[in-house]
Amino acid sequence: MLLIECPNCGPRDETEYHYGGEAHVPYPEDPSQLSDKEWAEYLFYRSNPKGLLAERWAHTTGCRRWFNVLRDTVTYEIKAVYAIGEPRPALQADPPQHPRGGTR
Repeated sequence: MLLIECPNCGPRDETEYHYGGEAHVPYPEDPSQLSDKEWAEYLFYRSNPKGLLAERWAHTTGCRRWFNVLRDTVTYEIKAVYAIGEPRPALQADPPQHPRGGTR
């Protein structure tokens, strides 16, 4: 279970939040001009990296505000929490650790 630091309420259990998908996905300037393929790519295609991912979260059972989280998708560790509209922090993911402590 994740412990997420709400910028307004402090640390809370992940069950108090709603996941909002990948952050920093720009809305198309003129959606009516997109082909079905382009619209589908906007709606459904996300980066899904192994490492750091900027995500949107809402504190639905608390202050009900949205914010961004920079989370490592390998370790689930939250590296940063920042406001909507702020740029993604320039952090790097830790190298993956393997069962015997190596980094292969």
